[in-house]
Amino acid sequence: MIVSEKPRIELLNIDCMEYMASVPDKYFDLAIVDPPYGIGDFSQSDREYNGKILWNENKPNEDYFFTLKRVSKNQIIWGANYYNCFDSGAIIWDKLNMHPSMSRCEIASYSGQKKVDYYQYEWHGYVVKRIDPESFHPCAKPIALYRWLLHNYAKEGQKILDTHGGSMSSAIACHQMGFDLTLCELDKDYYESGVKRFKEQTMQQSLFK
Repeated sequence: MIVSEKPRIELLNIDCMEYMASVPDKYFDLAIVDPPYGIGDFSQSDREYNGKILWNENKPNEDYFFTLKRVSKNQIIWGANYYNCFDSGAIIWDKLNMHPSMSRCEIASYSGQKKVDYYQYEWHGYVVKRIDPESFHPCAKPIALYRWLLHNYAKEGQKILDTHGGSMSSAIACHQMGFDLTLCELDKDYYESGVKRFKEQTMQQSLFK
């Protein structure tokens, strides 16, 4: 399903492994991915979401990481501390979350450099409610984070891959910044809600141009 042509944003309701099997080596310039961390059912806030979070029971297997690196030249992989997939540099996102039972930071590995970068953007509880009141995904990352990643690690004209689209914040950021993106999301409910969110957000953008 192609949602927009300029930039080309392709949102697919498909298993990412099935999709990547059809992709040539190094087709994508940069993969920005946020796979399940394998930490089970949980809640990031006092918000209620539909049903238990069953998709977070298992981490991606080795075949996923091998295939991801086959189809992309560089990778930003969130949850790298859960997978121990560091092979070069890292990105630390400080969410300014002071709740004692929640992580203050999230960590991504980044294959394109050896240094560690740091980004601070508040994202927890009431902050999420205020910034993204229609949020439907318990692990949604902010659009601002993806904009920062694209600004710092992607170059104009590059093709981006997201294997676990979730709330589709990455798609909104790519549309706003003019990057071509292919996004996979297996869960039908998340996919349909994400497409709706993408269309609403990008429609607002076009109205105020």
